[in-house]
Amino acid sequence: MAEGRRLVLDTNVVVGALLWNGPPLTLMAQAAEEGFELLSSPVLMAELQHTLNYPKFAKRLAALHSDVPALVSRYQRIVTLVEPADVPRVVPDDMDDDHVIAAAVAGRAQFIVTGDRHLLDLVEYRGIQILRVAEALARLEQR
Repeated sequence: MAEGRRLVLDTNVVVGALLWNGPPLTLMAQAAEEGFELLSSPVLMAELQHTLNYPKFAKRLAALHSDVPALVSRYQRIVTLVEPADVPRVVPDDMDDDHVIAAAVAGRAQFIVTGDRHLLDLVEYRGIQILRVAEALARLEQR
């Protein structure tokens, strides 16, 4: 895949895409259609599984006639797993956010897409732009 055609979706965006028909799902589909490579890491996949197991998502999973292993498997089939890079502590208030950055650095991503304030406050890291879903969709539409 060409440089600059890679992105990391933060867990909050992936959960939105897997559970609802909204902008995160549109972004995931459009990124694939535009030839972007979606990157993740074993740590982020474990975080996704943990998050989807929150009790607050049980009714939604039932409504979708799905379960956590099926959704995680579905997502794993469309991402490229990378071994996270060693990065210094970047987000002092939430070390879990450093895992997102580590995956993006390892995969030479152009974008991180998130709804997380701590990451969004960085704006960019080592040339990787950190965007909200709406901003990422707008960038894809400009291509």
